[in-house]
Amino acid sequence: MKGEKAALAVLVRDIFGNPFRPVIVNPSWLTSNVVALATGIYADRAFDRMPILADALQDAGCDNADILTHCRSEAPHVRGCWVIDLLLGRE
Repeated sequence: MKGEKAALAVLVRDIFGNPFRPVIVNPSWLTSNVVALATGIYADRAFDRMPILADALQDAGCDNADILTHCRSEAPHVRGCWVIDLLLGRE
């Protein structure tokens, strides 16, 4: 039971992020590379590309630790991931 609750908590954090620290996307981060990566990750469910997205976001000037840490996290990601939805305007 505890294992199930822990797994569920990880998925909830992936979908909703931290509600006490809302993040706003700086439009300058939405380069064609960032948007293409986010779109591909969403469409292909290719969450193994999240660290590449973090690098692209950093190259675009993103210094938001919550976003970058989440993208580089080895925790499971699912469609509905708050970072992908934020970048694609699906919030």
